[in-house]
Order: sequence, then C-alpha cells, then structure tokens
Amino acid sequence: MADLDQAAASVRSSAPANLLAGAARLFDYWAIAYKRTWKGSVISSFVTPLLYVLAMGVLLGGFIEGDPAKLEGATSYLAFVAPGMVAAQAMTTVFGEVTYPVMGMVKWHKSYYGMTASPLGVPDVILSHLGFVIFRVATTCAVFLAVVAPFGVFASVPGVIGAFFVQLLIGAAFATPIYAFSAGLKDESAFSLVFRLGMIPLFLFSGAFFPVANLDRWMEVLAKLTPLWHGVDLTRMLTLGEVDWSMAAVHVAYLVTLTLAGWFWAVRRLTRRMIS
Repeated sequence: MADLDQAAASVRSSAPANLLAGAARLFDYWAIAYKRTWKGSVISSFVTPLLYVLAMGVLLGGFIEGDPAKLEGATSYLAFVAPGMVAAQAMTTVFGEVTYPVMGMVKWHKSYYGMTASPLGVPDVILSHLGFVIFRVATTCAVFLAVVAPFGVFASVPGVIGAFFVQLLIGAAFATPIYAFSAGLKDESAFSLVFRLGMIPLFLFSGAFFPVANLDRWMEVLAKLTPLWHGVDLTRMLTLGEVDWSMAAVHVAYLVTLTLAGWFWAVRRLTRRMIS
C-alpha cells in the first residue's frame, strides 16, 4: 500500500495542471506558521538594516571619498552600499528559509508526507513553500528599503519600486537551487559548508560592499558569474537612476534562467527524496 501511495504521489507531481490552485490550498498552513513566528523577527527586521546603514554607510562611509568614477556612479559610499545591502539581505533571507526548514519538512516533522498524502503533488508543495519564501523576502526587503529611504540615497520612487521587485527575483534565483540541494540531503551536516563556503563569500565578494573591479582579474570574473553580483548590479542601477538596459536584460535573463533550472531540479530532487 505504501508503494502505491508513493507511486500516486509521483504521478501527481508530474501533472502541470492546476499547479497554482494546488499551491494555494496550502495558504492556510503557511499563514498559520507565519502568524505563530513573525514576532521573533519583527524587531530585527527594523534594527538590522538600520545598524547596517549606520555602521557601513554612515560611519565607515564617512572615511570614503564619494567619487562616482570609483563607486559605479554613486555620489557617496552610502548610496553605493545601500542597494548592495538590500540585495544581500534578500539572499541571506533565502538561505535561512530553504536550508534547515526544508530539511525539517522532510526529515524531522515530515509535513511534506502529510501534504502529498492528499491530492496535492510535489510541485504543489514546492511552489507553496517557495511562495512563502518569496513573501519573507518581500517583507524583509520592503522594511530594508523603507529604513534606508530617509537617508536620501535613492534617485527616484520608480527606481525603488523596480529595485523591490528585483529583490523578489534575487530571492527566487537563490531559493529554487538551494531548495533543491536541501531537499535531497539525508542530514543537515552539509549546511555548515553551504553557509561558510557559499553564503559568506557571496555576501563579501559580490559587489555589495566594494566594486568587484578592485579584485584581481580572475576574482572579478568569478564574482560576475555569481547570482548575487547580477542582483546587486541591477539593484544599484535602479536606485541610482543610471540603468544600462542591455546589461539589465542580461541580469534578468541570468536570474530567470537560474530560477527555472532550480525549479526543475527541486521537483526532481524532492520527488526522489519522498519515495526513497
């Protein structure tokens, strides 16, 4: 009987019809989960960006000359670093939401098994979870942008709105492949390497805090291959009001391609994990 149930879940996971409708049926689950946990992050959501802005942008920025030629068009270090910090916030939020939480849904409290025991399939479960992750990215980045806005570092309101939607794309580009990686793991031991060798180097060397042109040539090329650099550069273009539309199209294409590739990998990995 268990084999039949697993086979049925696998068949349902391959059916593309009504994917959004299936994911929407889990809205109550994620709404209740957020209702029970949001208080744990509400203070840090406001305090963390404010401290980053004051420490990195105002205090450290006071020692850095605001030369647009050296700061990719920014007239101050604060204007340069603010979009980088917002994009980095989107990335770090995703790392926190699709590593241990995904492991928990599969291994510890096994919520995914209960979900797929219903008419829902694996893609429905993944889409609903990723939808919650993008919601978390949206809330944290909206707060970050709101905290930074009074410092006068944004060129225009449309640019800020565009930058906000870029954060959602950054979140999706990181969420799907990291979700796929987490979904196939047998235990959580690999997560320490994910954070130490993945998130931290990306956070430091993807152009968020200094131009990647300051790196050695091979490191600059490597940095420009990372999704965070594409997100940071696109965010900075919009907030500074200096958009290179051809380069912006490259950034969007890169992030969308990574999102789609990660999605198909996630469906494959979680399906195999659920029936193993």
